[in-house]
Amino acid sequence: MNEGFDLQNYLIEGVEGVVKEAIKATIKNPRESAFMLKFAAASRAASKKRRKAEDNGEHIPPFLIASITSSCNLHCAGCYSRCNHATVDSEPVKQLSGEEWLRIFGEADDMGISFILLAGGEPMLRRDIIEAAGSSQNILFPIFTNGTYMDEEYFGLFDRCRNLVPIMSIEGSRELTDSRRGSGIYDRLMANMEEFRKRGLIFGASVTVTTKNYAEVTSEKFLGDLAERGCKAVIFVEYVPVSEDTGSLAPTDAEREHLMREIQRLRDERPEMVYIAFPGDEKSSGGCVAAGRGFFHINSHGGAEPCPFSPYSDVNIKDTPLREAMRSPLFTALRSGDLLLDDHKGGCVLYEKRELVEALIKQAE
Repeated sequence: MNEGFDLQNYLIEGVEGVVKEAIKATIKNPRESAFMLKFAAASRAASKKRRKAEDNGEHIPPFLIASITSSCNLHCAGCYSRCNHATVDSEPVKQLSGEEWLRIFGEADDMGISFILLAGGEPMLRRDIIEAAGSSQNILFPIFTNGTYMDEEYFGLFDRCRNLVPIMSIEGSRELTDSRRGSGIYDRLMANMEEFRKRGLIFGASVTVTTKNYAEVTSEKFLGDLAERGCKAVIFVEYVPVSEDTGSLAPTDAEREHLMREIQRLRDERPEMVYIAFPGDEKSSGGCVAAGRGFFHINSHGGAEPCPFSPYSDVNIKDTPLREAMRSPLFTALRSGDLLLDDHKGGCVLYEKRELVEALIKQAE
């Protein structure tokens, strides 16, 4: 890590940057901009909580990823969640209840966590949890959805609870989207976007960036079309291989550099949308920000994991407070060691060096 690098400052500046961009992107929508200004105040208060904790020797990340169900109606090619067996076709068992997630959201708010990304499986299968999230107004909840469960009840919920922001997954063109996600999915997404636009509701898009689509999904045509349809955020998720036969889909260093250059250009030239890359430029952030450095992951059964791409856990949120889970032996070892700072070929350092992560789990037992 760079000498003198202040991770907390880096994260605070990153959060403030996202919020400022979101305010600019929603300025023409009075209800949305009013909510974003209110959220900006809550975000500043959360940053103060995290800074105070940091000064007392406790690091709190601004982000949390919550996979709230193991069910999904699609079988997308190369899906990391299915490869990790976190998403299955059998009936879910022993998953966290809506009440348990509401407790977690409350603890996250108390700690100063500003963003909780809801994922799955398909998160919109758990309406009870999304309603619980809507009541947690100090936190912004991007909902990573395949878009196939939008209905009148959900549109009403998104209208009432502006802290819920659906982020619909798209791969680029109709051909690229349907080839990975299934026939007819692209047209369904376009219909959803039109409905959101007509109702004046904010939404975003999530793009899995691979060697096959990295140029198209950063093109003026693709992004201009999203902007015209009312999209306010684009989250570029770099493909992470979770099996040996999908390694060729992970963007190369040159392709990742192209992505980061384009994102910077887009922020300057197209301020009507927010642009975020995940995991992003690890060099500028002093290494991987998983395991609680910048975020961590809770799976549908309550296991606290470093990252969705690294499904290892030594503590469960069902019987452990969130703040205590942050200090689990695995998270502590990862944050205090050099593994998160190591060079790697691309994709995910924790996946690439999973044998070392498994060894840390065994040491903690």
